[in-house]
Amino acid sequence: MAEAKKNKKEAKGKEEADASTRVEEGYIPRLLVRYREEIVPALQKHFSYGNVYMTPKIQKIVVNMGTGDGVKDAKLQDAALEDMMTIAGQRPQVTRAKKSVASFKLRKGMAVGCRVTLRGARMYEFFDRLVNVAIPRIRDFRGLSSDSFDGHGNYTFGIKEQIVFPEIDYDKVAKVRGMDVTIQTSAKTDEEAFELLKSLGMPFRSG
Repeated sequence: MAEAKKNKKEAKGKEEADASTRVEEGYIPRLLVRYREEIVPALQKHFSYGNVYMTPKIQKIVVNMGTGDGVKDAKLQDAALEDMMTIAGQRPQVTRAKKSVASFKLRKGMAVGCRVTLRGARMYEFFDRLVNVAIPRIRDFRGLSSDSFDGHGNYTFGIKEQIVFPEIDYDKVAKVRGMDVTIQTSAKTDEEAFELLKSLGMPFRSG
């Protein structure tokens, strides 16, 4: 009985979360419009692509947040999920331990973090907020390193505090946490990916 009640509560919570983060049908983010109208022609000219379909684009953005302390306090895990959903505009997936580690009192299957994968309109909307609002709010920010590409056109960097996103109410934050952001592109080389992200507004360090 208790288990059925719990499942019903979780299902209701998921429905409410999905409804609150749904992107309007037909909505086209301003950054996607700019990509199509300005960036695609510029990259096509810069790299002498034979046709428009060779132009690189962002395929997905994955945001990860670790919550190891959530093993001892479930409320911290729930708070992290809430923060992630607020930031990404999409309900996150709970990541769980793949094996037990006795020294950390960790058992296989325990929640150790959360992750969200963004695509389409929501991905462009998140990227827009990330580079134009959140990153400039980082203390003593001097630009992102251009050395964090993986050799296959994908870029990963870390954010130390989720409170750089203005959607997060600092007074309601249970714990300040960092997160990793991975941007996967269709670029075949890091040079192409760099030019794509730079054109989209990614603030790389000069030199």
